[in-house]
Amino acid sequence: MESVDKWLGALAGALNEGSGWPAKLALSFLAIVALWLLRRLLVGVVEIRDVEAQSRYRWRKMTAWMTGLASILVVSFIWMDQFRSLTTFLGLLSAGLAIALKDFVAGIAGWLYIVIRAPFTAGDRIEIAGVSGDVIDVRLFKFTLMEIGNWVDADQSTGRVVHVPNGFVISSTLFNYSRGFHYIWNEIPILVTFESNWKKARDLLLEIVEKETHGFTDEAASTLEKAAKRYYLYFTHLTPIVYTRIADSGVLLTIRHICPPRRRRGVGDALAQAILQRFAEHDDIDLAYPTTRYYDHTREGKPELRPRE
Repeated sequence: MESVDKWLGALAGALNEGSGWPAKLALSFLAIVALWLLRRLLVGVVEIRDVEAQSRYRWRKMTAWMTGLASILVVSFIWMDQFRSLTTFLGLLSAGLAIALKDFVAGIAGWLYIVIRAPFTAGDRIEIAGVSGDVIDVRLFKFTLMEIGNWVDADQSTGRVVHVPNGFVISSTLFNYSRGFHYIWNEIPILVTFESNWKKARDLLLEIVEKETHGFTDEAASTLEKAAKRYYLYFTHLTPIVYTRIADSGVLLTIRHICPPRRRRGVGDALAQAILQRFAEHDDIDLAYPTTRYYDHTREGKPELRPRE
């Protein structure tokens, strides 16, 4: 304890008496090193406890931000006298830099917005400035996404890492797949020929989608109830539905259902396989596709509408 008291006394004396640049530089260096060593110690303790990967990531980021802020405060305290004499100069300099380095300032402002308002966190799936992906890192000037979509015809990873400036959070529209409702609406169009029994096809589609997505409805209803406490969310029903529309080349039956964002392709694959299997069992249902057809109205038209001889 005596050695610690002596060290603290020496540090206080240096702060009070050491007005030279070398002494202040040495004190600043020692303070920063001590703070970052303390951070490494804390992070090491968390990693030894074998917590979840997301918790370790958040702990590392939080301690890094806190250590950086503490370093700035300590260094500012050490150099307080010099800062007072430079107040006017720094005021003018900061005004010029704010104009010259607007992207830099926007990046810091965006980072503050991300930290304070938390429009997303690591692990969320978002879309911003035309780029979609899973957030894998957030830093002072940029955040990083693992890209999805693009040339991959689904919401699956492309393997590319995308770095997005934090300023885009303020200037661009942000879509978050993972916040609020936690589910998305997905639609799958199925086109059958005009000659098909479209009523039977519609009933089959509704039966298939209800079977494949039966677990999502109850989960989504519970999630919606929680989200409605924060957002004005209103859905008349969450159960699957099949809409009917007359298209140019057939009857368009559109399946609409909810599913988790990361399971959209898997659910679509299961639905497609089930639809092909069930339609193959019925001779009066055919999928429509681009064809050339010659229609003889005198033989194929309705008897009441055929030309009279």
